[in-house]
Amino acid sequence: MAATDRFREERERQVAAAAARYDESGDERRAVEEQQDAGVAFPDSEEALAARAARLLDRQAVPAALVVEAVRAEPLAPTAAYERILGVSKDLQAWSFLPRGARAARTVARISVRENGRELPLGTGFLVSPSLLMTNHHVLTDAEAARQCFVEFDAQVTVDNTAQPATRLELDPGGFFVTDERLDFALVLVAPGPDPRPAGDTFGWNRLSAQPGKLVIGEPVNVVGHPMGRLKEIAVRDNMLQVRLDDFLHYKTDTEPGNSGSPVFNDQWEVVALHHSGVPRTDEQGRTLRRDGQVWQPGDGDDAIDWVSNEGVRVSSILKHLAALSLTSRQRELLAEMGPESGLRLAEAAGPVAAPAPAAGPVTVPAPAVAAAGPAVEKATARAGLRARDGAFGGTRHLVFLHGRSQEGKDPEKLRREWAAGLNQGLVRAGLPPVDPADVWFPYYGDRLVQALTAHEAVPRLTEAPAARAAEAVAPVTPTARAVYEEIIGEAATKWDMPKESQLATESIGLDDVVGTLHKRLGWLAARSDLDAWAIALVFRDVAAYLDDRRIRDEVLDCVLETMPDTGDVVLVSHSLGTVVGLDLVTRLSPGVNCVHLTTAGSPLGLDSVYSRLLVGGPKRPDIVADWLNAWCPTDAVAIGCPLGDDWADGLSDLAVVNARDRAHSIVEYLAHPEVARSIGGHLGA
Repeated sequence: MAATDRFREERERQVAAAAARYDESGDERRAVEEQQDAGVAFPDSEEALAARAARLLDRQAVPAALVVEAVRAEPLAPTAAYERILGVSKDLQAWSFLPRGARAARTVARISVRENGRELPLGTGFLVSPSLLMTNHHVLTDAEAARQCFVEFDAQVTVDNTAQPATRLELDPGGFFVTDERLDFALVLVAPGPDPRPAGDTFGWNRLSAQPGKLVIGEPVNVVGHPMGRLKEIAVRDNMLQVRLDDFLHYKTDTEPGNSGSPVFNDQWEVVALHHSGVPRTDEQGRTLRRDGQVWQPGDGDDAIDWVSNEGVRVSSILKHLAALSLTSRQRELLAEMGPESGLRLAEAAGPVAAPAPAAGPVTVPAPAVAAAGPAVEKATARAGLRARDGAFGGTRHLVFLHGRSQEGKDPEKLRREWAAGLNQGLVRAGLPPVDPADVWFPYYGDRLVQALTAHEAVPRLTEAPAARAAEAVAPVTPTARAVYEEIIGEAATKWDMPKESQLATESIGLDDVVGTLHKRLGWLAARSDLDAWAIALVFRDVAAYLDDRRIRDEVLDCVLETMPDTGDVVLVSHSLGTVVGLDLVTRLSPGVNCVHLTTAGSPLGLDSVYSRLLVGGPKRPDIVADWLNAWCPTDAVAIGCPLGDDWADGLSDLAVVNARDRAHSIVEYLAHPEVARSIGGHLGA
């Protein structure tokens, strides 16, 4: 049978199957349409909305400033907040939408077959690794069919609407070929051209992801392909996801038969599905109908069919299928090149390849963290805190910086200057005079905290643990501290709307076989935030140890009190673990001290598992604290319980700020915001 005949036969089978699935999902589709008619823009589950909003924030797909503005103006239920974020994403596209779309389109090629001396277009394919091309099973039914085909990249028009010379490459099914009829996909190796480099080095390739949050019902999709064998075309905007099935998506968009094998993108140009079939309207007997309502006959042509929707195969389903295949080591090496989010990284043993933890990439542990894993720091060598010079701020008012964790082994003077530099940036922007670092009190407990931790439990050597096991690698050893640690991570994941286990399972590959609940929760926090899994785990580990063990708490508080004023008005600026220490500290200040202002930045105080264990006895502003500003960044996983105003009483002020992506938890970033600096500086001259 000729390749084109097999193509038509297989395609008709896929069209019939798509029509049957469309009919079976009619109730679900009508429920969606009713919600949309009622004004619900994204009629999807709360878990799906949460995962989608998280991915948008994580990938900086929406401007963080606009997100903050959209969600902080009024109290919002979680679902309403997700919808606001999705609305910003749908209505406002960054300038990069167009060049990123052009970049994604370069990965798409026209597939043609040599038959009886002719070259006939069959469909579309797209690169999903440096050398692997994905298309439909009904386009490349087997290895022999693939040997008769070739692909053309850049088969398109230029910006001047003139034909661009295409680059023709051969397929190499002998090097790699996998296909599946039910999921209607084929994956084949593209042979290099005259340039020995793989095709992806020239045209780019799409990083497929098994992670959740790529699309929700009501969002638009974009399809790039070669309809009817024409030069490359793009279908954008008049489209949207209608129904999500276990392995397939139904969406509205303008496509034609040549689009078989096209990538279906979201607005961030991530592949969400492999387009494989239009969905025709059918009668009660399942027969395809024409646009005039008559039963369609093969001789009528595809243009006469009344197409009502389109169907694509979910990327996550294809990746799950690939992970379960029994392949050679060379084949697995080729699949591993699809990238870490595909879940197809190489494993030690044969069998399904597990999905990576959301916090991807190797972790380099800073020198201080490595030092913390070794022998305890000797008390005699622990660095002392720094007092402010006499007469600073009139002699009766004192500015105090209280640092967080992971400061062991550092120079307190250098740290004080870094904090002051950040604050001075904000003060200058706020039109206020800068401060001299020498005028700041800097209690330093970094070394003493490590002493206390290593005295009461064995701190693991962080460099010896796999990155994917961050949650377990740094977990406290003592049972009670570990219980607090697990409680904090669990509550944090809940507050950041981690999807239910069933939702995660639909978008992951073997996750349950690789990581436990603790690791999944930490991975979710890392995927949603601008911090990696190590940073989050370490902060929560030290918070848990501090709150659980009274001896550690007393050791830290005694160390801080050694470098605190005995009298006068205090402006206390605290960060991270330091905000927890600071709330305990105010219960132990000398009677002659008044806390006229407290700034907490990047704080975990919004977690019930944290504030319920404070010496102040719960979420209430201590009487000694006259004024309190809590600064938080929406992508800072440590500040996950913020804003605090919903739980803390008595006049607390919350301020949402936008920190640099790679410095979401940085105290320098927090202090450099003029609103934060103004609140601090305004209390220094009173």
